[in-house]
Amino acid sequence: MGRLSRRAFTLAAAATLSGLATGGDAAAVPEGPRAVGEMRGMWLATVSNRDWPSRTGLTAAQQRTELLAHLDTAVRRRLNAVMFQVRPTADAMWPSPYEPWSQYLTGVQGRNPGWDPLGTAVAEAHARGLELHAWFNPYRIANHTDPTRLVASHPARKHPDWVVPYGGKLYYNPGLPQVRAFVQDAMLDAVSRYEIDAVHWDDYFYPYPVAGQVFDDDAAYAAYGAGFPGRAAWRRDNIDRLVREMADRIKEIRPAARFGVSPFGVWRNATTDPLGSATRAGVQTYDDLYADTRKWVRAGWIDYIVPQLYWNIGLAAADYAKLVPWWAAVAKGTGVQLYVGEALYKAGDPAQPAAWQDPAELSRHLTFARDHPQVGGHVFFSAKEVGADRIGAMARVVADHYQQPARSAR
Repeated sequence: MGRLSRRAFTLAAAATLSGLATGGDAAAVPEGPRAVGEMRGMWLATVSNRDWPSRTGLTAAQQRTELLAHLDTAVRRRLNAVMFQVRPTADAMWPSPYEPWSQYLTGVQGRNPGWDPLGTAVAEAHARGLELHAWFNPYRIANHTDPTRLVASHPARKHPDWVVPYGGKLYYNPGLPQVRAFVQDAMLDAVSRYEIDAVHWDDYFYPYPVAGQVFDDDAAYAAYGAGFPGRAAWRRDNIDRLVREMADRIKEIRPAARFGVSPFGVWRNATTDPLGSATRAGVQTYDDLYADTRKWVRAGWIDYIVPQLYWNIGLAAADYAKLVPWWAAVAKGTGVQLYVGEALYKAGDPAQPAAWQDPAELSRHLTFARDHPQVGGHVFFSAKEVGADRIGAMARVVADHYQQPARSAR
């Protein structure tokens, strides 16, 4: 998860649970003994200007100042990694030869913002001792269904047969081999250009289900679905192929870069599959997004996984205290690092349950997870809340758990 959409879908799921930078402006990394290696990350969302830029149309200097302020906030909170969303809607936060400049920079898709946000983010993150994970959304094209609103040069305009409208959005069809190759090429352009520390994907593969609507991939299934027991198995294979191929290509281009995925927090409910978690989630990634996230970990196809465990301890339908042990058991012995995605955005939100009005809820999450050695850290959604910290939940996490500066999570 873009994060605006991810937040909306997470809330919906809860309801159904029934140029390169110049030097000299990096924040000083705190002195003193370094903590043991652990992930302390935050998502920096750009879709719909969720975290950055604060609005479209800012000057290059204003955009850059805001970006560096987020990196400085990460240092101040004693974090060590930023998941920076650089391809929110089949567009780019760098000068890509494959896709247009993101509309979230200038307000006009394809318009050059006059600088290189990803190049700057990599250089300035590293100057501050932060990892920079480049966060891509593989298949989402637009948060609307009108192709004519895309810039004329957009690949989706040139290849309308690649596009499926669904749920008020446009998506590339994951069932087409040419789409799978193209989206990999588009993402790998950034991997080849920049010394990123990781490629990071969120929770969107096939889109979240929308009641009463059908994702129309009939033609692709007819062309490529032979030999599968059904459409669901074929769809899962399409996503498996994307993951395996991307993993191999990342290692070929930049061997030091890791590959991580942040899926919705429930693979399958135990009532659906005895291997599943003791949850009653309305969304299951295996069945609804066709993403077999458990397999990817058990097979070692990815380097790390950050399940979005966006629920409080004790929630009947999806209990944080039941999901952490489940994911720890999945990761055990695989060599795949397990980090936990944390819903900082819920802290102090009056629309959330009472547990989220307590500034100590998130700190309790970290205390609980500490008893599971497979958990190698946490990632907070998202940067705006890391800075604003509505009720002091992040400050409580820092005081209770991040007393020492963090070293790299590697």
